[in-house]
Amino acid sequence: MIAQPSWLLWCSLCYFLICVIPQHKGAERKTNFREIEKQILDQILGSKTYDRRIRPSGMNGTDGPAIIHINLLFRSIATISDVKMEYSVQLTFREEWLDERLKYDTKNLNGKIRYLTLVDSSKVWMPDLFFSNEKEGHFHNIIMPNLYVRIFPDGGVLYSIRLSLTLACPMNLKLYPLDRQKCMLSMVSYGWTTDDLVFLWRDGDPVQVNKNLQLPRFTLEKVSTDYCNSKTNTGEYACLKVDLIFKREFSYYLIQIYIPCCMLVIVSWVSFWLDANAVPARVSLGVTTLLTMATQTTGINNSLPPVSYTKAIDVWTGVCLTFVFGALLEFALVNYASRSDAHREKLKKQRRQWEMEHAAALEAQQAEHLDEVTGFALKPLVKHPKDRERARHHEYIL
Repeated sequence: MIAQPSWLLWCSLCYFLICVIPQHKGAERKTNFREIEKQILDQILGSKTYDRRIRPSGMNGTDGPAIIHINLLFRSIATISDVKMEYSVQLTFREEWLDERLKYDTKNLNGKIRYLTLVDSSKVWMPDLFFSNEKEGHFHNIIMPNLYVRIFPDGGVLYSIRLSLTLACPMNLKLYPLDRQKCMLSMVSYGWTTDDLVFLWRDGDPVQVNKNLQLPRFTLEKVSTDYCNSKTNTGEYACLKVDLIFKREFSYYLIQIYIPCCMLVIVSWVSFWLDANAVPARVSLGVTTLLTMATQTTGINNSLPPVSYTKAIDVWTGVCLTFVFGALLEFALVNYASRSDAHREKLKKQRRQWEMEHAAALEAQQAEHLDEVTGFALKPLVKHPKDRERARHHEYIL
């Protein structure tokens, strides 16, 4: 009876030592990392320690130019306009640089804070980069602005933003629609020269393309990167460019242009098997195909910019128009030749008839003359009494 309460007391003491005390100590050691992030941001971005108007130092804290590493992700390419010579893209643009003023210590945080994230890029210094061939552009602010700034413990800064751009793309349409077009995306520093700011492509894969990227009339054949530093009378400015090689899909133009043109030319040749005297049928067929071909040519030219050189599609439509016009011209020549032959045959027939009538008249005249000659030669030697009286009367008159 006395041992039972001591046993229960011993079990309660063990439970308290093993379970309750460690939990209480763990609760005391629990850290609020969000509060630590706020303290670090206040420390490194304080007005007394950081000025966003001043650019970062060069490599290893030197006074050299700040180095900006850039990489892109093409999310989609919406349109490529031949008329306006432009294309629209949506991309994720990223910049990375080192700003030693933003270093902070994470030794006592056990790797809980790998980087600090900001959604307001105005808090830190930003490179003054712009797209030199941009026509229009806008940021994405739904639901929140699609950008972030990450600050790493070593002072590294990563800036990422989603953009939609409409960019100029000068095109050479001499081989249209069997052409390839090279469109460029150019990024240049606006105010900082190469003595203060240098752009470099990120090592590895600086330009990425969405695997599900689809274009309606083109195929993205190749993507290449290059440097294009520009020199002006105010200095030399860093420049990077991306070249996008687009190959035009021929199947669309085969169905929409080439096959209809071939069919129109073949229809115009049907008039060759019609009777040459079927003037209304042949004329209506030739004029209809000619007007249809002219309308097709006008529609093709309306979908392209007015250029000073001859395009491959112009040669094709010109040859088709020549064949259709030749079929109509052939009917006119055949009709004229047939009418000329008929008129010539009619003249020959009239001449033949006139010659026959003239020959008949000549034969009749010759026969009459022969009768007169024959009648004088067979005059009888003994004259008739009446003939004697006529001769006497004639002599008396004389």
